[in-house]
Amino acid sequence: MHLKQQRKIIFTITLFYTLFILYFMFLAFGRAGTVEFNTEYTFIFLPDDFFRLPGLSDLLHPTVMDLVGFGNIAAFIPFGILIPLLYRTSFIRFMTLFILSILVLETLQALTLLGSFDMNDVIQNSMGAAVGFGAYKFGFRTKNVWRNIAAAGISIVVLMIGIWGSFGLVDKALTKEKGPFVAINELKDSTGNPSAGTKRYRLKIGGQDVEPQYNVYSAEGKNKKTYKYTLDNKEEMYFSLNYGIPDQKDLHGSISVAIDGHEFLSAAADYLRHESYMSEIFLQQANELTITIEGNVAMWDVGLREMKYFWN
Repeated sequence: MHLKQQRKIIFTITLFYTLFILYFMFLAFGRAGTVEFNTEYTFIFLPDDFFRLPGLSDLLHPTVMDLVGFGNIAAFIPFGILIPLLYRTSFIRFMTLFILSILVLETLQALTLLGSFDMNDVIQNSMGAAVGFGAYKFGFRTKNVWRNIAAAGISIVVLMIGIWGSFGLVDKALTKEKGPFVAINELKDSTGNPSAGTKRYRLKIGGQDVEPQYNVYSAEGKNKKTYKYTLDNKEEMYFSLNYGIPDQKDLHGSISVAIDGHEFLSAAADYLRHESYMSEIFLQQANELTITIEGNVAMWDVGLREMKYFWN
């Protein structure tokens, strides 16, 4: 096929594909019909989870957002191939012009109320274009069109797998996860001394045998007992506890959990009855933990998990 004719075909494909993408960006999914209901411009400048692509388990049951994230990359791969085929350009120049174009389109989406300006989309679209340019460089090296297309296709798969793995590592590095469970009896109380609470013992609640693994707290035969612990202004943690009234005890008492003077959990005997409960409370920051137990209520396996990066 003559070079000039090839160029016309590529230009036509590029033109129609561009119109196709513009249609999806501005008109698809009933965007035009929702304009009259949109009253605010939406600009999202801070990326949010753009490093997360669907994992292997996600692909079996992908969510809409999984498909959108993957589609935002895949849909713009052709531009990385078609544009260099039409015009000689370096990677830096191509990506600079592409990112500027996407920024303009995202801005138009927001200003016309046909969508939003989302930095996630800019990054994902640009990543797709970069994959396409890489496929062009690796794939289009011979005069055989079909061989070039096959090589470009293989390059796309390899590059996408590379991005998939790289994004997964970055996402894991930037995502905090629950750390190991730390029983509060391993901490120091408000006097600076270790306090293990009541000695561990088996409980029977709701007809079920309960064997605490870490600790047990009760009023220790008194009407009321308060336990206080210093958490040293720890940040981002999950505080968890189990509680209930043992079967052999009368329905009398209550519990209260407060962090830095603010009560986060309160339950009375008429609510608890002879059943076991488990609560988990997220704390943004905590310095002093106060547990108050009255009557026959028991608490066990009380502790916390700090949110940590895997490399901490």
